[in-house]
Amino acid sequence: RKMALFEQPGERLIVLLNAGNLATTQSVVSLLRLRSQPQHGGSQHLMGVASLYDAAELVGQTLKEVVARDTSNGGTLSQGVDFGANFLVGGQIRGERPRLFHVYPQGNFIESTEDTPYLQIGESKYGKPILDRVVNFDSSLNEAAKCTLISFDSTIRSNLSVGLPLDMLLYKADSFAPADPHRITAEDPYSNRLRQGWGSGLKRDFAKLP
Repeated sequence: RKMALFEQPGERLIVLLNAGNLATTQSVVSLLRLRSQPQHGGSQHLMGVASLYDAAELVGQTLKEVVARDTSNGGTLSQGVDFGANFLVGGQIRGERPRLFHVYPQGNFIESTEDTPYLQIGESKYGKPILDRVVNFDSSLNEAAKCTLISFDSTIRSNLSVGLPLDMLLYKADSFAPADPHRITAEDPYSNRLRQGWGSGLKRDFAKLP
């Protein structure tokens, strides 16, 4: 799975999505989970940070720590192996609005804004055009979810290294409800209907062009 959840219903939901070196991403998530346990006694952890900004900073620090540990020179490359990884850190902590960050392999990060209403990691070039044409800051949650699935379908069709299953989570602002992620498999009826409709729609529109 490329999704990890850190939640306290009624108080916070922090979602991590990852792409990159699997050993690195698994170590980062494992360390964050370990340090969030009460018996660990750490001073800083995802269940105790005061804001999503602090959460993104903590993920970046942990990512740098893991990469430095696993590479002899502390860089992103060692013996031809790229130990780098990217994370999306999103969600909401009570007292602030929902926020979304992209954490880079170097540990630094950027935040989504009105001008950049979505962030991508992993293989993005095949699915990006549909997002750029459709999604904006005022898009509804359902519209954004539908467009995201179409974007993934375009990527899966054009890149053999990307495939099902997909893990998706919809979170409504200020709900602080228990997370209920949805796993999309090859048998998912809605995903299949979207795929078929998008493919046939493109062909129809192409045929109408002069």
